[in-house]
Amino acid sequence: MVTAVAEHTSTFKGFDFEKPLLDLEEQIRALEKTAQANEGVDIGGEIGALRERLEELRRDIYGKLSPWQRVQIARHPRRPYTLDYISRVCTDFIELHGDRHYADDKAIVGGPAYIDGQPVVVLGHQKGRTLQESMARNFGMPHPEGYRKALRIMRMAAKFGAPIVAFIDTAGAYPGIGAEERGQATAIAENLREMAGFQVPIVCCVIGEGGSGGALAIGVGDRLLMMENAWYSVISPEGCASILYRDAARASDAARALKITANDLKDLSIVDEIVAEPLGGAHHDPDTAAQSLKKAILGHLADLKGLSTDALLEKRYQKYRVLGRFEVEEGKKLKAAPRRRAKAAAPKVEKS
Repeated sequence: MVTAVAEHTSTFKGFDFEKPLLDLEEQIRALEKTAQANEGVDIGGEIGALRERLEELRRDIYGKLSPWQRVQIARHPRRPYTLDYISRVCTDFIELHGDRHYADDKAIVGGPAYIDGQPVVVLGHQKGRTLQESMARNFGMPHPEGYRKALRIMRMAAKFGAPIVAFIDTAGAYPGIGAEERGQATAIAENLREMAGFQVPIVCCVIGEGGSGGALAIGVGDRLLMMENAWYSVISPEGCASILYRDAARASDAARALKITANDLKDLSIVDEIVAEPLGGAHHDPDTAAQSLKKAILGHLADLKGLSTDALLEKRYQKYRVLGRFEVEEGKKLKAAPRRRAKAAAPKVEKS
């Protein structure tokens, strides 16, 4: 639970853009201590004025966040993770373990549960709060056995006709040598193929970070929901800045260019619904954030429940078939790039 682990992240003081808010909060706390120490001093008016100013400043700062600032909020150490949402949205959750091939990857969690009495199967990426837990969960970056565990759980859902609800929150799949040796790319590709054909409703929710194929590996579904301050992209802003600008410090420029926010992706028809968060981010009020997400999930499951299997699969196919936009200059035709042919090496002639 978020509230139970707050002490482990108490050293985090906030982001740079939140500094004016933190300064005001400190002033309010100092005045409240003064009022307690001096009972005859009436400074309630000053405290009330500062509180009003604090609320105005919160609305101003959080009402016009830049893409990079939303990325930072998505990474907040007190932000709700998959198990935090499951505990608030679901009942009777039973976590399943292992991929029945190699190991149990703790970066992926999942199992059967109920949402308002409706049987479902839930799964998602799971990060850690403490350093020890983060290392055990590999900072939410799954190995191939994590994706194979997810696939095993989803196959169980398809077998028993239960809808699938996936929570996406990862910087990406783990790119280590061991993961590659055990078939990381194959595990992700098999998930994409299998999720495209499961004959049960699938609702995917980006609750924090949505990085590359590591996110997409449990992100192929009928509906894609996205929390207001989440991000979803083929690459992180830092990675993009390192490649395009040769400077990871230009991550804010890359975040703007990548169109990775919920609003950007809604405009591109990739996201089906943006789930509102409490002012300042889901970590300020996890219970309210979870109830908003639960309402959205139930609404989409109700819509999908009325579809026949053929209609469900056809709509899912069309959803991904129409993604992508391109522009062609007026007067020019779109044509394939010419293929480059390697020059055949001249045969060697040995001299006698």
